[in-house]
Amino acid sequence: MSEYQALGGRIFTKPFMALSVIFAISLYFMFDRFVIGGMGGVSNLNGGFAWGIWVVYDVVIGTAFACGGYALAIAVYVFNKGQYHPLVRPAVLASLLGYALGGFGAFFDMGRFWQFYEIFLPWNWNVNSVMLEVGLCVAIYILVLAIEFSPVLLEKLGKKKLLKSLNKVLFLFIALGILLPTMHQSSLGSLLIAMGHKVNPLWQVMHMQPLLALMTAILMGFSIVLFEASTVTVGFKRNSETHILSGLGKIIVGLLIAFLVVRFGVLTFQGKLGLIFAGDFASLMFILETILFVIPLIILLSPERRAQGSKLLIAGVCMLLAGSLYRFDAFLLTFNPGPGYNYFPSAPEIMITLGVIAFELMAYIVIVKLLPVMHREEHA
Repeated sequence: MSEYQALGGRIFTKPFMALSVIFAISLYFMFDRFVIGGMGGVSNLNGGFAWGIWVVYDVVIGTAFACGGYALAIAVYVFNKGQYHPLVRPAVLASLLGYALGGFGAFFDMGRFWQFYEIFLPWNWNVNSVMLEVGLCVAIYILVLAIEFSPVLLEKLGKKKLLKSLNKVLFLFIALGILLPTMHQSSLGSLLIAMGHKVNPLWQVMHMQPLLALMTAILMGFSIVLFEASTVTVGFKRNSETHILSGLGKIIVGLLIAFLVVRFGVLTFQGKLGLIFAGDFASLMFILETILFVIPLIILLSPERRAQGSKLLIAGVCMLLAGSLYRFDAFLLTFNPGPGYNYFPSAPEIMITLGVIAFELMAYIVIVKLLPVMHREEHA
């Protein structure tokens, strides 16, 4: 008997139907974007804000949400923490859905989306472009995640010989699955370097941007695993996995301390600490962001609180909010392209983003109910 199982049960539950309504409404605005009104008809993007909520959420933040598989791969396969292996399949599924829909979300922000294939033609490459590296890495990583998740489908179909052959070479794809996110998540930090003075001084730390971007991605990856495991436990009435998740809490503590030391150390070295107390919008967002980083640190420093599932969930949610706000602040909320430019997402932009999120959640629900993704509780 496999150590994994499909959860079964009804698919068309009330939460699923609510998500379906959101997705159905978003389809109208997607149709408007691609067929009727174009980008200008549905968005508030302009010459100063060429990137809005679509790119910032779907690519910059959404891919960080989808780093659960990446973070667990580092823990399980690099640092040999085999106790977290039961969490790998759900995390890889979430990563696959997150990256695939993040890649799809990027189409909304492409002026000539029908020419997307140009990125795969080497003779058209601008090798000095950071976005080229991000785009190629994300595209290849989606394929790698699909291969990493394919044993689930092969197991369901009973293809034992093919599954055995795949397992012999799977370590190569796992290695790629660690390398590629490391490259493109750090490159998202390089995008902030390229934006120069348009990025607020509290977030413009130049040469340390790739490191901070990578650290937040790993932190959000571990945090999404906490959130996902906790919600699955409640939503599908499974036994608590707190005994496994508490160990991830210890890892997050170390990463959080390192992140805060690096971030405040760089601001101190650059003489920017005074900007935190300027009392303007940027300083208030920085303080809020820092509070959200500190709350999970306080919670997870205590072994007693790490042993409580509710506290782990709160810490995970705060960490996800902190990482999201860090990236929103740097790329959008405090971004200053110059005088005369303002941006607030339109209703269609927001609705399309919510629709992509709803579809991802619907797909996750269907897949875990039909395919052997979750670890059998008797094997836990």
